[in-house]
Amino acid sequence: MNTQPNATPTRVAIVTGASGGIGRAAAQRLAADGMAVVAHYAGSRSRAEQVVSAITAMGGQATAVPADVADEAQVSALFDTAEQTYGGIDVVVNTAGLMVLASLIELDLDDFDRMHRTNVRGTFVVSQQAARRLRTGGALINFSTSVTRLALPTYSAYAASKGAVDAMTLALAKEMRGRDVTVNAVAPGPTATPLFLQGKDEKTVQRMARMNPSERLGTPEDAAEVVSFLAGPGRWVNGQIVYANGGAA
Repeated sequence: MNTQPNATPTRVAIVTGASGGIGRAAAQRLAADGMAVVAHYAGSRSRAEQVVSAITAMGGQATAVPADVADEAQVSALFDTAEQTYGGIDVVVNTAGLMVLASLIELDLDDFDRMHRTNVRGTFVVSQQAARRLRTGGALINFSTSVTRLALPTYSAYAASKGAVDAMTLALAKEMRGRDVTVNAVAPGPTATPLFLQGKDEKTVQRMARMNPSERLGTPEDAAEVVSFLAGPGRWVNGQIVYANGGAA
């Protein structure tokens, strides 16, 4: 779905996983900040088109584009679409991810491989295109998780995949020297998204909500607020993993 492609926006953002909870909130927040948004999706075209409709309803510009984030040709085409539609790319927010929970002993290795393909290879492929194409003053914002520090049972494989995201983010920030492009990662804590809530009983959800001093789950909008800062005024924040978790420890 392609909406209002001819107007020239001030800045342009690609949001991967824009049909999901945090991705949707990030896409809508950046649109509210005045950016044109390319809303990437992998499986749910209808949800991505809902994001586009919400953005255009508030007067913004948005386009929904499908791609497998781990496929370099499809990701290259995604970036091509952004450049052809809006003239360039200033912000890339990489929220696309997969989470399968099980103890290390019990995790099916096929599930481990699926998470690695999306969370590690996918982040690498998107980051590679972002590094090649972001305009001066741009920002790449990857998504990690606070579980890399919280070390919760059943999260070992997921945390391992996001630890790889941390490593590549920090290294890429230094590789972008002289480009005036910032590279950071946002590491949410427990957040009320379908991805987090799936398979958890109410007792588990409440226990995890009490991990931070505010004693609540984060919201997608909490994460989107950090994205907005890193994509806009936060130019002096670079090469960082920003733990957006309400103080969970």
